[in-house]
Amino acid sequence: MPAMMHPMLNTAVKAARRAGTIINRASQNLDIIAVTEKTANDYVSEVDRAAEDAIVRVLLEAYPTHSVLAEESGARGKSEFQWIIDPLDGTTNFLHGFPQYAVSIALSHKGVLSQAVIYDPVHNDLFTASRGRGAYLNDKRLRISKRINLQKSLIGTGFPFREFAHIDNYLAIFRDLTQKTSGLRRAGAATLDLAYVAAGRLDGFWEFGLSPWDMAAGSLLVTEAGGLVGDLEGNSGYMDSGNIVAGNPKIFAQMIQALAPHLSPALKTRKP
Repeated sequence: MPAMMHPMLNTAVKAARRAGTIINRASQNLDIIAVTEKTANDYVSEVDRAAEDAIVRVLLEAYPTHSVLAEESGARGKSEFQWIIDPLDGTTNFLHGFPQYAVSIALSHKGVLSQAVIYDPVHNDLFTASRGRGAYLNDKRLRISKRINLQKSLIGTGFPFREFAHIDNYLAIFRDLTQKTSGLRRAGAATLDLAYVAAGRLDGFWEFGLSPWDMAAGSLLVTEAGGLVGDLEGNSGYMDSGNIVAGNPKIFAQMIQALAPHLSPALKTRKP
């Protein structure tokens, strides 16, 4: 952990751990959890809502004038400080007892990401970053991987599961990168995939159609660990388009090159 943690980051860590306690407790009784389907294949459980309520309560107790953008309750308040929250990324995994899910909290100040927490309650792994101060896993400084060759890289991704308009583009990229890498991994929680890029566990990551709360904290972790984050063409619009590529600088460049032949005009300009 950085010796002097920023007070706002400290508050976010407290909120994430509070949510993690709720999630861990609920994981012992998966069969009694009430679940609804928001849209096809997009589930929300009472656990997501309870975790989000706990996070928002902790944050707004400390900073009552701040605004919030949260997955389940949407946007509230107006402030130059905005908390971007995914209370349980990987709900489908969680509901199946598949141990890959996380709490994600980021703080944006005047549109610039400044603090990030991703908490994996299964492994008690706490990923944190403050702009300009580096990224950490528990008390260890994170650095992105040093691999320079895509062929030797392990790349993370997420299959489209809600919106299938670009499934053919996606599968073409998947097929191409399967042959150009050491392996592709699709674990089902984009926040953790990005944290794993920051930690050097993955050399790169790409996905289509994500929401700001899937990307905010993870993208700050990656850049603070020395990596690059961009849209499918390597530009800065990923928070708007929902299409993201992340990796160490060399692998990032090679991924952008590999994706280029498979991008439709729609993927270049707007969210799928």
